[in-house]
Parts: sequence; C-alpha cells; structure tokens
Amino acid sequence: MSQIKLTTPLTDEVVENLRIGQRVLLNGVIYTGRDAAHKKLVELLDRGEELPIPLKGQVIYYVGPSPAKPGRVIGSAGPTTSGRMDAYAPRLIALGLKGMIGKGKRSPEVIKAMKQYRAVYFGAVGGAAALIARSIKSCRVVAYPELGPEAIHELVVENFPVIVVNDILGGDLYEEGVKIYATR
Repeated sequence: MSQIKLTTPLTDEVVENLRIGQRVLLNGVIYTGRDAAHKKLVELLDRGEELPIPLKGQVIYYVGPSPAKPGRVIGSAGPTTSGRMDAYAPRLIALGLKGMIGKGKRSPEVIKAMKQYRAVYFGAVGGAAALIARSIKSCRVVAYPELGPEAIHELVVENFPVIVVNDILGGDLYEEGVKIYATR
C-alpha cells in the first residue's frame, strides 16, 4: 500500500477520502496536547473564552515530548494512550479539529463525533519515539508552559508517519485487524 502525503490544515474533502489502514505522511503544523492541556482547553470553552490554538482543520498529537538533546529540535516524541483524551475530544472535534494522533482504541463517543463532524484518528507507532522525532523540524511551546512536557507545542513536521485507525465511516483498524487475523 502506498503512502499518502497530506499537508495541514486538513479539509473535509481530504478527511472524507481517508480510509482505515492507509499510511499517511503528515506535513505542516500539528499541535501537541495531553489530558491536562485538553482539560484546560475545555475549561476555556466552558467560560466562553478563546482557545490558544486554532482548531479548524488542525491535528493534535497526543504526546508529551522529552527535552531536546543538544543539537536536536525535540527529544523522544512517542504517542500516549488516546483514551485519556476521550472525555474532551468530541467537544474539540465539533469545533473543527480534523485529526488526532495517538495509540489505542477510542470511545464510542469519539467515534460518533468523528463520523458526525468529519474527523479521523491516526495511529503513531509506540516504541518508535526517536524515529518519529526525526520528522519534527521545529518545536515551540504555544500554551500552558507550566505543564512542562504536557504544554501545548506547535510542531512543524515533515513526512510524519501515521496510519488511519478510525475514519469518518466508522471504520476501526483495531477491530478489522483482529477480524483479518482471526480468519487465518
């Protein structure tokens, strides 16, 4: 299967053409955010305040990168378990978030929001954090520096490797993968 190159921000048209199992190379700006940052974003929304990052068409990577070693842009940057963001993700998807990157299954509520608002969930390979970091060309904190590694970072990525795990049709690579191997 060939790889698809995409540049952020993502559009509805791009997202509508993605299917589970497709390998994607992301280019452009993506944002980082884990559960502490997601909680703060939703609290801002609850108060009717503006978010510190744009959501429309954007991708959030569930990662808390380690500090960069001398001469490097970023340290280890492997995905964290996505389920911790499931309480917050539907709200952000409804506001235009088009992609999320992490590892592990998503809740039925997140999958429903992805179908309704046209968003996808990408998987990044856990255990390949150093390799993934090579695709990150710049990194800067844009919100919540007090959270340390869990601050929101703006990453500029080049050929950042991900796989479509959940698509807008409700496809789930984790479920389909089990079915394929169960029949063998």
